Amino acid sequence: MPLTTGVMEILEKLELSLGYEFDDHALLNKALIHSSHAHEQNTGEDNEQLEFLGDAVLGLLASDLLFRSHPNLTEGELSKLKGFFVSAANLVKYAEQLELGQYLHLGKGEEKTGGRTKQALLVDGLEAIIGAVYLDGGLEAARRLVSRFIEPQVVGVRLTGERTLDFKTALHESPQAQRLSLRYLTVSETGPDHEKLFTVDVELGGKIIARGIGLTKKAAEQAAARQALQQLHPEEQENLAYDRTD
Repeated sequence: MPLTTGVMEILEKLELSLGYEFDDHALLNKALIHSSHAHEQNTGEDNEQLEFLGDAVLGLLASDLLFRSHPNLTEGELSKLKGFFVSAANLVKYAEQLELGQYLHLGKGEEKTGGRTKQALLVDGLEAIIGAVYLDGGLEAARRLVSRFIEPQVVGVRLTGERTLDFKTALHESPQAQRLSLRYLTVSETGPDHEKLFTVDVELGGKIIARGIGLTKKAAEQAAARQALQQLHPEEQENLAYDRTD
């Protein structure tokens, strides 16, 4: 069944946020159909198969990004980092940035119980979209989409002793940080001593504005500072950092 003009206008708005234009818009529309809506409409068309495919594509592309950008990491370190990048807790923030909830087709029950803000539904929808992009444009199209939200984090991962950009100094010297209190909060330390993964939040003026992960606490703080700078100065982030050795 051809998509209506109204549906097409909504899909085109989402395409702009995704940075990808579909040849087959029916694929994108299907990626947004939750099973509750399909059941109510008795269509049998939902996004679960696309979600399954997108999850696999995401895992492959995240692994490939990590393998190419950090060839010296161990298998255990790569696995731990990949697990973080593809986790629901990490993916949901990108779904929220896309305002994906407003595009989902939900059943009445899910609508009433706040389905448009549920983490599981948002992440499932994002994975389904990745699957749809893969089917519509191939692996490279999916890679470009996934890279938009994962690559900044992958680039931010550093080992102690590597030469890197000092994002912490740049953030400390930014006008916003000089006016407000700035703190780094260690959220978690997971894994054995030789393969620990650190998660650190940046708190500015009492508000959490960014999160970073790393194989050392220092690396996680640098990654978090990088994300914070991206939030505060997206157009001039690289110019704010100084090239120096940790």
